[in-house]
Amino acid sequence: MLDGLCSDPAGHVIATAVLEVSAPVTRQQREAPEHRLEGLIERCRDLKPMPTGVVHPCSANALAGVVESAEAALILPVLFGPEAEIRRIADQAHLDIAKYWIVPTDGPEDSALKAAAAAGAGEVAALMKGSLHTEVLLHAVMQKDAKLLAGRLISHCVMVSAPTDARRFVISDVALNIALDTDQKRDICQNAIGFARALGVDMPKVAVLAAVEMVSTKMPATLDGAILAKVADRGQIVGGVVDGPLDLDAAVDAEAARIKHISSPVAGLADVLIAPNIEAGNMVYKNLAFMADAQTAGRVVGARAPVILTSRTDTPAACRFSAAAAVLYADAMARDPAILFPQTAE
Repeated sequence: MLDGLCSDPAGHVIATAVLEVSAPVTRQQREAPEHRLEGLIERCRDLKPMPTGVVHPCSANALAGVVESAEAALILPVLFGPEAEIRRIADQAHLDIAKYWIVPTDGPEDSALKAAAAAGAGEVAALMKGSLHTEVLLHAVMQKDAKLLAGRLISHCVMVSAPTDARRFVISDVALNIALDTDQKRDICQNAIGFARALGVDMPKVAVLAAVEMVSTKMPATLDGAILAKVADRGQIVGGVVDGPLDLDAAVDAEAARIKHISSPVAGLADVLIAPNIEAGNMVYKNLAFMADAQTAGRVVGARAPVILTSRTDTPAACRFSAAAAVLYADAMARDPAILFPQTAE
C-alpha cells in the first residue's frame, strides 16, 4: 500500500490516494462443450416435432431457419404469409419448402392474426416469428380472441452460451417489456425460472442485476434487487434461488465475487440474469451474440403456447436452438405444468 503527499501545479500540498498493490487478476477462457446449445437439440431427439405456425417468413434468413429446424425434426412448419412472395424467396435462396403448408395472408398484420388464432384453436402448438416486427406479432398474441394469455405477464427469455464461458445462462427481459415496476419484475423472475427449469436447470440461481452490489436509494435497480430477494424468501417467487442486487461480473464470475467479498448463494454461479431494464438486457444479449459469437435460444414465456421470438438478424442456427428450446418448454408444460406455472405465496 502506497500513500504520501505531493504538490499540485500551484504549490499546494495535497494527499495522494491510497493504492493497494496486489497480484494482477487473470481469467482463463473456459469453454465447456456440454454447455453449448447443441445439447438442447440432442434432448429433443426422442420428442415429436412440434406443429409450428411460422409468422410471415418473408426473408431468406427466416426461411432458412425454418427449413433447418424442420430438417432437425424440431418443428412441423405451417407458413403464414403471402404465398407468392414466400415461394419466390425460397426459389431464389434454393430452399425446398414444397412439403410445407402455406396459409395465404395479405401482410404482416394478417399473418400474425391468423397464426395467433390458429395457435389459440390448437391447430398449431407454437408460433415462430419470421421477418416481421416483434410488436406486430405480440399484438396479435395478446388479443383476447386469440385465447393465448394465461393471466400473467408475458416476458422474453434467451439462453446464451458464450464460447469462452463454462456455463450457459438465461437473460431476461431483453426484447419485450419496457417500463417495469417491481411486481412485474417478480413475474419476469418467475417466468425465467420456469424457462431455465424446462431447459434442464433443476434449481436456477437468479441474479437481479444492477451496476453495484450494494443497496442505494439513489439507484432504483438496487432496490429492486433487494426487494425481489426478500420476495423470494417469502415464497412469492419459487423454484429457484434469487439474490440481488448483483453487478454482472460478480453474478457470473466466482473470482470477481471473491475479490469483492460478496457472500451470496448466487454470486459467481448465476443461471439467470434479470436485467434492470430492456436497454441493458438488450445490449448485453446483442453484445454476446454479435461481438462474442455466443449461441442463443430465445422465446416468449408466460403464454399458453410457446412463442419463438427470434430476431430478424438471427442466424439459422439461432432459429434452430430457439425451436429446440420451445419443444423442451412445451414438453415440460405437458409433463408438469407446475414447473412453468407454480403456485406461489400471495
